[in-house]
Amino acid sequence: MKIVLLEDVKKVGKKGDIVEVSDGYGRNYLIARKLGKEATNAAINDVKLKKATEARKKEDELNEAKELGLKIKASSITLAIKAGEGGKTFGSVSTKEIAKAVSDQLGIEVDKKKMVLDEPIKSLGTHIIKIKLHPKVTTELSVKVEGE
Repeated sequence: MKIVLLEDVKKVGKKGDIVEVSDGYGRNYLIARKLGKEATNAAINDVKLKKATEARKKEDELNEAKELGLKIKASSITLAIKAGEGGKTFGSVSTKEIAKAVSDQLGIEVDKKKMVLDEPIKSLGTHIIKIKLHPKVTTELSVKVEGE
C-alpha cells in the first residue's frame, strides 16, 4: 500500500514522502493516527505542488538575502563611543548597538544574533564584522568607531 506521510515517522520517512508499507500498518497505524493518507493521484499531486512551492519560496529567500548582502557590503555605518586620551575607549561596542545603528543609518533591519563578532570592539577606527543573512549568504559590514 502506498501512503503519503503527513508527519515525520521514525524508520518510515519524512513528511511529504510517498512510502510503500504493508496494508495493515498503513490502515491500522498510519491512517488511523493521521500520520499519513492513502496515496491517490490527487494526494500525490498535492505533495508535488507543495514541494514546488517550498522550493520556489526558498529560492526567493536566498535571492533576497543575496541582494541585501550586496547592499550591506557596499555601505558602512559610524558609531560614537566615549573615549579618553590616546584613543582608549570606555566600554565596548556590542552587536545590539551595531544593529540599532544599521537600522537608523541604513534603514535595514538586521537581527543582532546574526552578527558575528570575534571579540567586542574596544578600539577606535574601522572594523569589519560578518553578518550571516542566510545559511548560504554571509556578508561584511564596515563599522567606523569614533570618539565622542
